[in-house]
Amino acid sequence: MSDSNDESDNVTSEALPAPEGASEIIDTEYEIGEQNITPQIGPFGLDIHNPVFVISGLVVVAFVILTLAFQTQVEPVFTALRGFLTSNFDWFFIIAGNIFVLVCLGILVSPLGKVRIGGADATPDYSYLGWFAMLFAAGMGIGLMFFGVLEPVYYFGTPWGDQPLMRDLGIVDGELADPATVEAARRMAMAGTIYHWGLHPWAMYAVVALSLALFAYNKGLPLTVRSIFYPIFGERVWGWTGHVIDILAVFATLFGLATSLGFGASQAAAGIGFVFGIEGIGESVTVAVILIVVITAMALVSVLRGLDGGVKRLSELNMILAGILLLFVILVGPTMTLVSQFFSNLGAYFQQILPLSNPIGREDDGYRQGWTAFYWAWWISWSPFVGMFIARVSRGRSVREFITCVLLIPTIVSAIWMTTFGGAAIEQVIARASESAVFGYVIEAYVPELSLFGMLSELPLAAITSTIAIILVIVFFVTSSDSGSLVIDTITAGGKIDAPVVQRIFWVTFEGLVAAALLIGGGLVALQAMAVSTGLPFALVLLLGCVALIKGLMAEPR
Repeated sequence: MSDSNDESDNVTSEALPAPEGASEIIDTEYEIGEQNITPQIGPFGLDIHNPVFVISGLVVVAFVILTLAFQTQVEPVFTALRGFLTSNFDWFFIIAGNIFVLVCLGILVSPLGKVRIGGADATPDYSYLGWFAMLFAAGMGIGLMFFGVLEPVYYFGTPWGDQPLMRDLGIVDGELADPATVEAARRMAMAGTIYHWGLHPWAMYAVVALSLALFAYNKGLPLTVRSIFYPIFGERVWGWTGHVIDILAVFATLFGLATSLGFGASQAAAGIGFVFGIEGIGESVTVAVILIVVITAMALVSVLRGLDGGVKRLSELNMILAGILLLFVILVGPTMTLVSQFFSNLGAYFQQILPLSNPIGREDDGYRQGWTAFYWAWWISWSPFVGMFIARVSRGRSVREFITCVLLIPTIVSAIWMTTFGGAAIEQVIARASESAVFGYVIEAYVPELSLFGMLSELPLAAITSTIAIILVIVFFVTSSDSGSLVIDTITAGGKIDAPVVQRIFWVTFEGLVAAALLIGGGLVALQAMAVSTGLPFALVLLLGCVALIKGLMAEPR
């Protein structure tokens, strides 16, 4: 899939390629790996950054052991922690999200957009198809599968404060309101959904990805989060200032990933029970944990195959399967309605984006705190993982091309996905009201893991499409776990991208263990609590990173 470079010269090489053409290289005495230690554990030789790997690894191991040892005691702690953070810091998350969008749009339309990642003469390592496939598989795969039906239907059908802007619309006591009110409810539900999957989350990813790519490929610094802050802290980034930044990035990535893996395992377990008629399997934590173990083992195989042989191939498979499932729902569902609603939904999104982005004077606590604050914290905790992965596959793109593709195109694709799956599900609810399967799983009983399968059950070939959906969730799980271990290993190896593979095996194993421990110790609420608690401090890091990014771009030749 390489456009113009030999396979040995792309991002999987043993060292970061030097800038091609004009570039503002930072002159520093620090050399990649100079603070690393190389212990020998049995037959395995390690190459780890001290103290980032040591502190991160010990804390993660201790967290897993303590969570499993004190399951009963930690569950209420996780529940209280999530509620406290989302209810008290919702304003901060919303303001931070707005800043990331404004920074990206400002760079997009400014002369800074002419800077090319990797130097003025750099050429892309991957074709657009391969690039997009890895973007989406790493970026939001499991989330789109889990929330694509759940979120639009939930907003459409719940009148008790979870609606965007406190709209009391849609279904009331199991009955539909009048057609005009129903249409207003549908538009608000889709606007509120696309807001969570549109410009704001992708701006968070874009800021981190562009910063990492710029300071690694243009300025010759290690591919690690601390490098972003060189324009602010100078040589101090190689000391404890940088250690703290990288450790926060590791924790944010690990717990953000664990949340996604927990969602994916729960949905896969529920889907298997749904397809094969096994009652109760979706609610079984044991089954979800077993799935985490099995899929983590699959991720280990992907790790051993490397970036091109593992993640890229699986990402392309996912893109094909997701495209097939998307087209199927469009063709066999209410086709013309979905096509027309896409433009209506985008219009509603842009109409409501300012009210939804306003943190002041709102009364929709259920939506703003229960959904938006959690989402923003989750995306921020994911940003080191997705950002570093996007950076590694984006060398050769101009900054304007990069932001357009990473920010605008995924927003449109997310809107298409949500319109198709959420729109089809809402149409089922409108047609059959409380008799629809989606109503039962989302509004009546609230079994979120089954929302997608409930929608597919009312379409033709339900067993086949549900099986494809399960496969998609599992492969998204594998690519996320593999990519996440790649990113964490790079950070904890001091920016080295050729560290021994046993280190990635360690991290991919503990990603699975953390997800399993949190599911056992508190379920999905525990996963969400840790994503929010690590996303909060890292949001401060990213806001400071925006300043460093602009300073770095301004020094580059255009």
